[in-house]
Order: sequence, then structure tokens, then C-alpha cells
Amino acid sequence: MFNEKQLRMTPQRKILVEELRRLHSHPTADELYQVVRRRLPHISLGTVYRNLEILSRTGIIRKIELGGAQRRFDGDLEIHQHIRCTECGRIDDLPAGAAITNCDQDLVEGTGYEVVERRVEFIGICPECRKGKTE
Repeated sequence: MFNEKQLRMTPQRKILVEELRRLHSHPTADELYQVVRRRLPHISLGTVYRNLEILSRTGIIRKIELGGAQRRFDGDLEIHQHIRCTECGRIDDLPAGAAITNCDQDLVEGTGYEVVERRVEFIGICPECRKGKTE
């Protein structure tokens, strides 16, 4: 993986990263585009998509691809898991203690693989959607 020093950080990329790290909503490219346009009114949606792909491929941000949902992006590179609401599509971070920790070695025993990353998909109904169902 690359880091910020190995990738030319254009003004557009810098603002995309700043805004993504400020947000905790795991925005889609379209949602982030709306936020970034406040600072860069002439930025195109295509530029946002291209740069998000470059930034995620180089490891500066994280692309979240959960089954059946739009790609979302996360500025938090700490190891953590996500949970997705099946009703509204909202994605939240799970507390660090909720991450599965000691099962990696048992799962890959005998494969010869070294685990470098794990992706587990948690799915549920968020508090707002649950509240809406009970009203």
C-alpha cells in the first residue's frame, strides 16, 4: 500500500480526505460530492469518483463494499468493523471490542495464508428504523 507521501496530494484530494475524515457517516461518493462542493464549487462528480478510487487503492482512505449496498467511504483507517441497516442503508462503526479477534489463526490453519485483513459483514436494523416500526 501507498501512503500520503507517495501520492501527489492535489488540492482536490486533500479536501476529499479532510472532509471524509471529518464525517462519520460513511458517505457514498455522491454524498461526499455534495459536501466537497461547498469548498470546491467547480469540482465534478467524475473527479470525486476517480480520486476516491485512487485514495482507497493507495490506502489513504477505506472503501466499504457491503453486500447489496452502494460503495461507501471511510476516513478512519483503524481496524474496525461496520454494521449496515437493511432498512435505510445507514452504516455505523462497531465498537473496537466488537471485532472478532482470535479466530483468524483457527480459520486459516493449514492454508498457508497470512491474514492481513478481515472483512465481516454485520447486518441489522438501526435504532431510528426500529423506532419507526414500533410507532
